[in-house]
Amino acid sequence: VLLVEAGGGLVQPGGSLRLSCSASGSLLCIRDMGWCRQVPGQERVLVAAISSGGSTNYAYSAKGLFSISRANAQNTVYLQMHGIDPENTAVYYCAARFADYGSWDYWGQGTQVTVSS
Repeated sequence: VLLVEAGGGLVQPGGSLRLSCSASGSLLCIRDMGWCRQVPGQERVLVAAISSGGSTNYAYSAKGLFSISRANAQNTVYLQMHGIDPENTAVYYCAARFADYGSWDYWGQGTQVTVSS
């Protein structure tokens, strides 16, 4: 499974940004897809996840501001971010797993999101 992210970049505080992740390869057994982020020196943490059936799970900090969606026909998952603040600056990674819980089985290469004026 290959995951390729796109959409990162520089955004001003309060702005919006949409990340996308295109998946290819043996996707038949992939159940969950998600987004995690990592700041240098810190652990990679979950932002949002979505199951093949559309059930979503968000980190507390993302609720109400971020929205994850999935286009199964296009093998693509999106993360729409609104009201971004500098604390959202991180490398955002797309992830996929065979289960709807536990560790992720595949990772993308990551895309940098920088929130700054």
